[in-house]
Amino acid sequence: MTQKDNNQWVNNAIRKIDADYQRSADTHLIKLELPSLDGIDIYLKDESTHPTGSLKHRLARSLFLYALCNGWIKEGTTIIESSSGSTAVSEAYFARLLGLPFIAVVPRKTARKKIEQIEFYGGKAHFVDSPAAIYDESRRLAKELNGHYMDQFTYAERATDWRGNNNIANSIFDQMKLERFPVPSWVVMSPGTGGTSATIGRYIRYQMQPTQLCVVDPENSVFHDYFMQRDNTITGNTGNTGSRIEGIGRPRVEPSFIPDVIDEMRKIPDAASVATVHWLERIIGRKAGASTGTNLFGVLQIAAEMKARGETGSIVTLLCDSGERYLDTYYNAEWIEENIGDLSAYTEKLEQLEHSGQW
Repeated sequence: MTQKDNNQWVNNAIRKIDADYQRSADTHLIKLELPSLDGIDIYLKDESTHPTGSLKHRLARSLFLYALCNGWIKEGTTIIESSSGSTAVSEAYFARLLGLPFIAVVPRKTARKKIEQIEFYGGKAHFVDSPAAIYDESRRLAKELNGHYMDQFTYAERATDWRGNNNIANSIFDQMKLERFPVPSWVVMSPGTGGTSATIGRYIRYQMQPTQLCVVDPENSVFHDYFMQRDNTITGNTGNTGSRIEGIGRPRVEPSFIPDVIDEMRKIPDAASVATVHWLERIIGRKAGASTGTNLFGVLQIAAEMKARGETGSIVTLLCDSGERYLDTYYNAEWIEENIGDLSAYTEKLEQLEHSGQW
C-alpha cells in the first residue's frame, strides 16, 4: 500500500467512526427519588445505553481515533487489547466497523456474557490466568502478529479531549443545567484505567467549577493506596484474585490514573458494592454491574454526611453497565456466598439510609 492509499484508508476509517457517533444519542441522566435525603439530589448517568452496553464505548471510540491519527493503525492491522471485558467488547465493535481483526487478552474469570459479546462483534478472547499477566501477553501478541496493542491503561487519559468536545464531563454538566442544583457538589467515579476520572477532574478545573471529585476504589486495588502514599511502585495481589468488581480496580498503578485531579478517595468493601446494586434494582427496576454499586455506595456515604451537616446540593455518578452481563456472578446467590460473602450488614445500612437518611 502506498502512503496515499494508507492516508485514504485512515480518512475513511475516521469518517466511519464519526458517522457512527453522529448516529448515537447521549446517555440519560437518571434521578434517584430518595425522600429521606430531601435537599440532596442524586443522579446516575446511564452509560449502559451505549451500543456496546457500557461506559467503555466512549473510551474505545477515543482510543481508535487516537491510534488512527497517530498512524498506529493501518488497513489490516490486528488490534490487541488487555481488558477485564467491557473495553474489549467496545473495541471489538469498532474493529468490526473498520474491518480489522481483534484479540482481547482477558483474565480467565471474565464474565461469560462479555466473552460472548466480544465474539459476537467478530473478536477473539485470549485468556490468561492472572489479571496481572494481561499487559505482557498483549505486548507479546502484538509483536508476534505485527499488530497494535491499544493499551487502554496507558492512553485512556490522553485519548479523550478533557476540555470539551462532548466528553462525559461536558455531557454531565450540560444535562444538569435545568436541575434544582445545576452545578454538582460532587461527582463520584471508580477507576479502571483512571481515564474517566482524569477527564472529569480536568474538566471541572478547566471550567472553574466548585464541584469536588471523589474516586471510590474496590478491594484488591492499589489506586487508593497510591493516592494516599504517592508511591507508584505499589503492587497488589498478583495471583489469580485481582479485583472482584469487574471493570474497576487494578493490581498496579496505571499510567492513566492522575491523582492530582482528585479531591478525595474512599475504599469501598466489595460486599457493599454488590449489596448496593441489589438495592438499586429495587429502586429503579433495573440491574446494574457491581462497579455501579461501588460508585453509588460512595455517593450515599457522601449524601448522608451532607445531610448530617445540614448541606444541600446534587451528586452525580455513573451507571457503568447493565447487570444482565453478570447474572452468573453478582446476581447469583451461590456465587456471592462463595466469592463475596454475607451482604446483610450493608443491606441493613442501605435500608436504614433509605428510611432515615442516616447510616
